[in-house]
Order: sequence, then C-alpha cells, then structure tokens
Amino acid sequence: MSGSEISLARQLKARGLRPTRQRLALAHLLLGSGARHVTAEELFHEARENGIPVSLATVYNTLHQFTRAGLLSEVVVGSGQSYFDTNVTSHWHFYDRTTGEVVDIPDEAIAFARLPDPPPGKVVERVDVVIRVRHADQPQPVSTEEEG
Repeated sequence: MSGSEISLARQLKARGLRPTRQRLALAHLLLGSGARHVTAEELFHEARENGIPVSLATVYNTLHQFTRAGLLSEVVVGSGQSYFDTNVTSHWHFYDRTTGEVVDIPDEAIAFARLPDPPPGKVVERVDVVIRVRHADQPQPVSTEEEG
C-alpha cells in the first residue's frame, strides 16, 4: 500500500468505514486531486476508465456512506439530481443548468443579514445555497418538475 492509500485507509477507519478495496479506490479518485464536484455517474465512468471494477450501485452506496461519514457533502441541484462535493466546509454554489457544471461561490460574495430562529428544540445544522444560472443566450428551459 502506498502512503496515500494508507492515509485514506486511516481516514475511512477513523470515520467508522471499513477500508475495502473499492472504497479505497473510489476515495483515491474523489479525494486525491483537490476539491471537486462529481455526480455518481461521472465517478462511475471515471472508475471504469481507471480499471476499477465497480457497479453504479456501489458508487451510489459509497458516495452516500462517505457523505454520512463527513468525507463529502451532497449538493442537490434539482429533483433527483445531486453532486457530491469534496469540500465539506460550509460554502455556496452556482449551478449552470446549461452545462451541468457546479462552481463554488467565494465566501465573501454572500452575506446573510439574518436567519430565522429554528423551531423549538432544533439548531441550524447548515445552510445550503445553490444559485441556478444558464447561458444568457439560451432560452429558459421548460420544466414540469419543481426544482429544489
């Protein structure tokens, strides 16, 4: 095992995940190249291109396990459409409906003057902001589904 694989194995163990061969391989793809946003399908194709024998179901399961363990955060851009973000700090996103690209918004670009008080006995865990954009010369997409 290389030094980076040992480090990833330790990270997984520290978060209660068994460092299986597939989890380690996917963790290497996700966490080995800096901050990024990826869909399950994109990661699946990337894994296959790198010779990692993994099913799409395993990729989905692993992404959700990593999210629950705090290694990733999920950015929901629409009904049933999610990106997984390797930057788990609190930050905001642009989502380009034309290209499908998710881009981080600099912290200083958004300020909240006030958040509502949470219901009794609750605390605010995090605030998600996704600003949907499209190319100015493209028509407004027609959609029958409500975006979240």
